[in-house]
Amino acid sequence: MKAINGLQIIHIIVGIGALFGGMAAILSPSGSAVGISASEALKNGPFTDFLIPGLFLFVIIGLGNIGALITAKYKNRYQAYISGCLGVILCLWIIIQCYMLFMINALHIIFFIIGALEIFLSIKLARESNY
Repeated sequence: MKAINGLQIIHIIVGIGALFGGMAAILSPSGSAVGISASEALKNGPFTDFLIPGLFLFVIIGLGNIGALITAKYKNRYQAYISGCLGVILCLWIIIQCYMLFMINALHIIFFIIGALEIFLSIKLARESNY
């Protein structure tokens, strides 16, 4: 499989997941809609509710990955850099989230691996001369 095909699949999965997760956090900043207490989960972080993290998740990670998917379809010459930056952002997002929540669960590990894979495929894409 070519790197661009793998990146497109990752952009779809991460983009859609982040849009839904971000929207849930925006619509219910207290976390009650998803069964999480914001005051308890965020007691060690800089936020009192999930609104700001939800906006970041929706706009930067969600719309960013959907935008990267669109640019990949049009074979943008900067695609490798766009995808690589989004991979770094996703990995940093997971690290910061684990630090702020003082917990690591299976989804954190899965999405960190997806972010690392996004970075790897971006490097591979940048080296492919026929893209």
